[in-house]
Amino acid sequence: MTAVLDIVKEIKIREEVCAADVERVRSIVASSGFFRPDEVAVAVELVDERLARGSASGYRFVFAEMEGETVGYACYGPIACTVHSYDIFWIAVQHDLRGQGLGKYLLQAVEARIARLGGRRIYIETSTLPQYEPTRHFYLACGYKTECILRDFYAPGDSKMIFVKVL
Repeated sequence: MTAVLDIVKEIKIREEVCAADVERVRSIVASSGFFRPDEVAVAVELVDERLARGSASGYRFVFAEMEGETVGYACYGPIACTVHSYDIFWIAVQHDLRGQGLGKYLLQAVEARIARLGGRRIYIETSTLPQYEPTRHFYLACGYKTECILRDFYAPGDSKMIFVKVL
């Protein structure tokens, strides 16, 4: 546990998006080995959209930096046509640093920002494929509850599991 605390102490949080984040996000998301190239491209598109449109894009970011290098990030934003609901679109940590508390630290940083913005409900989704079992366990351990499962959403046999946390 001490090693986890030591690593988190070294993390600096940044919210501003810069051009270098395009490739860092691509690298971080791809490092998991979970995502197809088209899924990685979607993560990058959200960074591009924020760079092009600023806050009007609806996408907000939190980047975790260690020794000047971006090692994790989260992307979130308000859900259109809702009053107090937010989506967390992506949360990812560089693969070789997973399991050390950085994801939880990022998630808590996002939750605090959403609360300050008046958010009351946070939604996050993932696949039901076996490789995502650690991801689902992570969300449950962080206080999220299973809200619903959309069967065969991504592909036959690959359902979407939606989690919610009430702030």
